[in-house]
Amino acid sequence: MLKINRQTDYAVRVLLALAKEGKGARLSSSQIQREMLIPSAFMSRIVAQLARAGLVNTFPGREGGLMLPRPAAQITLGDVVEAFEGPILLSECLQARGEDDCPFRTNCPVSSKWGRVEVAMLREMAAITFESLAQEALAAPVKVPSMIM
Repeated sequence: MLKINRQTDYAVRVLLALAKEGKGARLSSSQIQREMLIPSAFMSRIVAQLARAGLVNTFPGREGGLMLPRPAAQITLGDVVEAFEGPILLSECLQARGEDDCPFRTNCPVSSKWGRVEVAMLREMAAITFESLAQEALAAPVKVPSMIM
């Protein structure tokens, strides 16, 4: 099953929270965690990985927090997926290796189709910016999860 892991989903939420606040906004980790319903056990690891990938700037201390390192229009969903999932590869046959890897390599009708699907998916993720996600989120009515008693 092709599935984005939980940490990737939470990382998207972190960047979305920052993007919704606008250019130059700085939010605390705890504020983002509460607003985006991210479990505390994940937050520090996600922030560290986002920082290593250059997707957030971190500021320590009481007045610290997180900030986008560049405009939200320049950060894409693809950037986050690659930082947390690694390179997208739909099929092993798409990896550039030797002729011996697949006996059907020279005459395979499926390989090129996998390649087209992969390119389309990568292109779509590269086209989705956090600026556009933030605009959609701000335009949508806020839905608060209900607490079941």
